Parts: sequence; structure tokens; C-alpha cells
Amino acid sequence: MQTVLVTGSAGFIGYHLAALLLSEGFRVVGYDGLTDYYDLRLKERRHELLRGHNAFRAEVGMLEDFDRLHALAMEERPQVIVHLAGQAGVRYSLENPRAYVDANLVGTFNVMECARELGTDHLLMASTSSVYGANTDMPFHERQQTDTPLTLYAATKKANEAMAHSYAHLWNLPVTMFRFFTVYGPWGRPDMALFKFTRGILEGTPIDIYNEGEMYRDFTYVADLVRGIRLLIDTPPERPASPDDIAPCDSLSPAAPWRVVNIGNSEKVRLMDFVEAIEAECGRAAIRNFMPMQKGDVPATWADATLLKELTGYAPQTGIREGVKAFVAWYRDYYRV
Repeated sequence: MQTVLVTGSAGFIGYHLAALLLSEGFRVVGYDGLTDYYDLRLKERRHELLRGHNAFRAEVGMLEDFDRLHALAMEERPQVIVHLAGQAGVRYSLENPRAYVDANLVGTFNVMECARELGTDHLLMASTSSVYGANTDMPFHERQQTDTPLTLYAATKKANEAMAHSYAHLWNLPVTMFRFFTVYGPWGRPDMALFKFTRGILEGTPIDIYNEGEMYRDFTYVADLVRGIRLLIDTPPERPASPDDIAPCDSLSPAAPWRVVNIGNSEKVRLMDFVEAIEAECGRAAIRNFMPMQKGDVPATWADATLLKELTGYAPQTGIREGVKAFVAWYRDYYRV
């Protein structure tokens, strides 16, 4: 039985990935700090559900605590590490930037050190579409320059990509970075738009809509996202013999077994269409509070997911109506509304 270490296993994406891996016969070791960035009860409930599987072990610890993380990794000796933990949220990085340095830089370094010492078969790490920063040429593809991050959150994720490349080169460590595009779905984070919009609509309180609603996002349903990650586990990059061996659409490094992969729906959706889908599922209209663009935000994201399809044969395809319906049903059930 193959063992996978999933950092951030009590988080939104980590929970869904761990559940998928367990359903497919993997043994999963979860590592999560259970921080109070949002409602701890939601995180604890996710871990509680995962503990219903005999093949799941949960360890509570911070990424910055190298001794605890290292001891777990050396005891379990996972063949694969999927690093999802870290300080999330574009807007929170304006309020508490140090949390991003501690978790996303120091914490990620600790994960890479464990992978290096273990000689891990494949290290997969979360990045973000936010690294595309000030780019306006869309859809975004992995070979674009990402030298203009607009928030510290994006900058730390760009740094993670560069750090991982150096480890891949120096230690021949296969690394896949994946860039997420606005992930949503059941068990989502309370700080994300879908959660806040649903809560506001059902409670009859105003919802804040930034840039007067003129925003576009490549909304990616969480089940589609984790399916993409699961398939990428089986596709570790190999150091190319020469640059000529790299396909035109591939982001594979010419100097290391390292690549970056977009995981998105490849569809640009207007924010107001997203709001209207939530209204339809909730059965009532939102009280719309239109706001100017928030500092560090971008008007649009849109993924070119050609490489994901080339590597795995898979393309995310859940539409917003279907995805929003599933979330609202979960929200009503979980909060009994």
C-alpha cells in the first residue's frame, strides 16, 4: 500500500484529496496545524470524517516545527508528499504578512528538507494562479513569465516554485507544482466568496461585490481539482536529456525534474453570473453591496489547462450551476438552514 503524506489535511482541498486517496486504496498520513485562521470546528470535523478510514493517520503540528514534521516523515517514510498546507488568502496577506513568511517560506523549506532526506518518489506542491500577477495575456499558460506578483501571498508561492526548482536540480527530486484557479465546493473555507455570498443571501445580509461586479474568474470545482492532483501523482517529471526533448506545451525544466501545471476549468466566468447561480440555488436575491477593486486583487483569471490534459488525459469540467448547487446543499445541511 502506497503511503502519501498530505500537509494541510484538515483544510478544504487537503480534506478532499485525502478522502479521494483513501477511496482509491492509498494510506494517507495527514499533517495540519489546525490554526484559527477560520472556524476550527470545520477543520476538526473534516479530520474526524477522515479518521473513519483505517488507513488514515492525523498528526497535529505546524509546518514551522521542523522537528515534529521531520519525526513524522522519518517514521512513516511516505513515497509521495503532497504539500497543500500554508497560509492561504490574498486579502489576509495585507493584514498579517508575517504569517505567510513563516508558513509558506519556512514551512515549505521544512517540507522540502524532509522530501530530500527521504528521497521521495514525487513531491507535489500547491502554488496559485495569483503568481500570474499583473499579466493580462489570457488564458494564462505555464510558460508565461510570473515576475510581477501583486501580493505577498503570490510572492511567497512564486518563491516556493523557485525553491522547489533548486531542490529538484540539486537532488534530482521530482517536483510538480500545481497552480489553482479559484477553487470552490462543499466544505469550502468561510473566507471565500462562495461561502460568504451563500451565508449572506440565506441570512438576508448584504454581500460585498468588488470592482462593481466586473470581475472574471476561472472557477474550479474541488472534486475536479483533487482528481487532477491524484492523476499528477502518477506523472512525476523526469530530467530531460536535452531541451529538444521538451514538448512545446510542457513547462518541464531543461535543468531539473520539475514542472508547473495549471489546474483550472479553462473557462472565464463573470462574477455576477456566479452570484446569480447562488441566488437561484438559495431561492432568494442577494442584497448587493458594490465595492471598488480591493488592493492586490486582479480583475480576471483564466487557465490554459492544456498541459494537464496532455499529461493525464483529464480536464476539469464541472459547471458553476452544478458546483454551486452541491455547495449550497452542503451548507444547508451542515448549518441546518
